[in-house]
Amino acid sequence: MVSILGLAVSAAVGVVVLVLVEEILSSVIRRAAKVAGASPTVVRDVGTAMRVIVILIIVAGILSLTGLASEFTTLTISGIGALAVSLALQSTLSNVISGIFLLWDGVIHLNDTVEYGSVKGKVVRLALRNTWIKMDSGKIAVISNSLLSGGPLINHSATARLSKKYAIE
Repeated sequence: MVSILGLAVSAAVGVVVLVLVEEILSSVIRRAAKVAGASPTVVRDVGTAMRVIVILIIVAGILSLTGLASEFTTLTISGIGALAVSLALQSTLSNVISGIFLLWDGVIHLNDTVEYGSVKGKVVRLALRNTWIKMDSGKIAVISNSLLSGGPLINHSATARLSKKYAIE
């Protein structure tokens, strides 16, 4: 009886800690996305993704604590699942991670005038996977964030903002 109560308390504490960590990380990422001028859809998607990850961790922990799955089985299944997901979503994950860093660093904001290769124009949409640039001709170029992060990306309208933020003289 005591060990079951101890397991229940441990599980409850673990869930609370995971939820608190998720809320803090999600809040920081969402705030960075808002500051960077990301759309409300991007901000909502970040929060949803963080919650899904926490739910998966909680389910794996509960299965392990209840004995329905041994630690080896849980680790094996989660490892195989993570490998399959990462291989299937390799380019998408690369773009999302690059998008988070672009938003976090504040490299580009909405309405910035940017140049990437032969594309020059105004940023009209920032998303986690890609960035939309309206060129002077009126056409819209959609460029993946991993390409933008790899550069060279020239931001003509952010010199003062970035110089101040990163103390560039």
